[in-house]
Amino acid sequence: MTPPEPVTGAVETRLAELGHRVPEVAAPVAAYVPAVRHGDLVFSSGQVPFVDGELELTGKVGEGPGLVSPQDATRLAGVCALNAIAAVKSVVGDLDRVVRVVKVVGFVASDPGFTGQPGVVNGASELLGHAFGDAGVHARSAVGVAVLPLDVPVEVEITVAVRD
Repeated sequence: MTPPEPVTGAVETRLAELGHRVPEVAAPVAAYVPAVRHGDLVFSSGQVPFVDGELELTGKVGEGPGLVSPQDATRLAGVCALNAIAAVKSVVGDLDRVVRVVKVVGFVASDPGFTGQPGVVNGASELLGHAFGDAGVHARSAVGVAVLPLDVPVEVEITVAVRD
């Protein structure tokens, strides 16, 4: 007899339908914690696109040789959002307790001529929208920067409201 599939809530079910599973929370690479709860808000630390502890791509986002394509960076922004969801889960346990994604901040390590940061951060926004439905609609900033930790192309942090 095979063991039953783990029971997950609605958020994790929607993510699974997209082919995603909530990963284990990434271990901090410096002196911080992955997420902090204050009242009914949970603030994630900036999450980078680790998959199973590895970075697939590093470098600046832009068009041209030696740069991370905007399409790849958009996909990686979704990975960052998934890691941010894992950070939130590490604090609240059940992702169905999230009542609203309040704010998303995305940082894009950009080649000097690249101005498509909002499109890149859409990768995070769209994943959060699929995961949380109407509660995933959020305010957002998309910021171009010269460099990010570990030379990653994108980093995402989220703030969510939760219920007890």
